[in-house]
Amino acid sequence: MTIINAILGDFFWRALLAGAGVALVAGPLGCFVVWRRLAYFGDTLAHSALLGIALSFLIRLPLNLGVVITCVSVALVLVALSRTRTLATDTLLGILAHSALAIGLVALSFMPNVRVDLTGLLFGDLLAVTRQDLLWIYSGAVFVLALLAVLWRGLLMSTIHEELARVEGIPVERLRLVLMLMFSLVIAVAMKMVGVLLITALLIIPAATARRLARTPEQMTLLAILFGLVAVGGGLSLSWHLDTPAGPSVVVTAFAVFLLVYASARK
Repeated sequence: MTIINAILGDFFWRALLAGAGVALVAGPLGCFVVWRRLAYFGDTLAHSALLGIALSFLIRLPLNLGVVITCVSVALVLVALSRTRTLATDTLLGILAHSALAIGLVALSFMPNVRVDLTGLLFGDLLAVTRQDLLWIYSGAVFVLALLAVLWRGLLMSTIHEELARVEGIPVERLRLVLMLMFSLVIAVAMKMVGVLLITALLIIPAATARRLARTPEQMTLLAILFGLVAVGGGLSLSWHLDTPAGPSVVVTAFAVFLLVYASARK
């Protein structure tokens, strides 16, 4: 127990545990982002997180809960608007992403009594992770991984062939909403680690790296988790030795691993 308390009392080890928890859940979900080509969708949800932070301060909600509620609301609005076919989906995503980010920043500027570290929110502050943050991260990770385990077949079928999944009686629309909920949770838990602007990168890059080497969906999921863990460990080491920002360093490491894998796979 003394060893555990010593580890949790050291900010570097807390950051490492937090990053590992996020990597465990970002890997599998990142695979669905890559398979379903949802990069812009994830980006829109991530940008709306700042609006969630502003609303949390306004109505005095816990930040993580406010972010989840806002992300889920934005996701539902996106689904509703995309069905109208008034605008192309990528145009709609671009409008909502930047509008949500801008509204969040403007809303925070009208709260002079609220002191917010915008740099930390936008780019992450992994080294400031607390024990409470760790509890939130691992609770969210366990919940999302349990949902993925239960819904894996349905999510995979609806991703591979949506029409065939409907014929087999798989509730495609319900699964899409559950997937959005899981994205929202991951964004909420990863926000403090890599920041609003870099969350999507942590979802996409390890999964894209794994896709180069994997032969099955399950193998890609495991490799995405592994590459996420490597990115976290390497990024924190880089930050420690070179005094660079922790969140961006994790993403830079993930990108370096991506380049290394793709370069070696061509030979």
